[in-house]
Amino acid sequence: MSILYPLNIATSLASTVLRGGAGVSATPAARQPQELLVLYEFEGCPHCRLVREVLTELDLDALILPCPKGGKRFREAVVEKGGTAQFPFLEDPNTGQSMYESADIVHYLFATYGNGAPTWPWRLVELQRLGSVLAGMTRLGAGTWVRSSRAPERPLELFSFEASPFARPVRDRLCEMEIPYVLRSVGRTQLADWVPPALRGKSQTLPQTRNRRALAERAGFVSIPYLVDANTGTEMAESSAILDYLNETYAA
Repeated sequence: MSILYPLNIATSLASTVLRGGAGVSATPAARQPQELLVLYEFEGCPHCRLVREVLTELDLDALILPCPKGGKRFREAVVEKGGTAQFPFLEDPNTGQSMYESADIVHYLFATYGNGAPTWPWRLVELQRLGSVLAGMTRLGAGTWVRSSRAPERPLELFSFEASPFARPVRDRLCEMEIPYVLRSVGRTQLADWVPPALRGKSQTLPQTRNRRALAERAGFVSIPYLVDANTGTEMAESSAILDYLNETYAA
């Protein structure tokens, strides 16, 4: 564990607090896409954060293709597809739609997979954008700039919800290393989801959302973040251990 890890978690927690709980809870979408949404973004971008918060709220999964500043793996694809290196950029293979602009993506996700209109906080997208900018300042540029790495053959898989202060540093590192991953949304839906895994015991309430149930069946518990790397057969919880693993496995 890095000696800077406690500071990393502290600034991540501050970011979560400043967002007022956005990206914590889930109200599963009325319709689930058959194919994964594809999101080109980078973790340190305040506009991208808004889209990830809505993915948590609607309990939607997505293939994340990280595009940190200075990155080469996926940024050029966005220019080819949309004409400019602007983020976030969403592709929906289920409808053939692709788009820039966080506000447009938020409205699209609610219209296509939610109950039509955005929930009331998301009707004030510009206010949400300002809050996201302020929250990002606590992270001191984490998840913004590329770092040298080796690309995996297949995308990794991360069980996460946007506001988790422990999952955020893992997403930062995946972004900086340009490692693609399938984001499995695991927003909280009930009081039992707030109880730490060590305190739930055998009598824990069964998770209500599909990804939380899948994680409980897979690992025997629900602990966020949880990383699955099919390239090495590795699965693990605990953000500090995951960060060490990513450095040891993919750092160039």
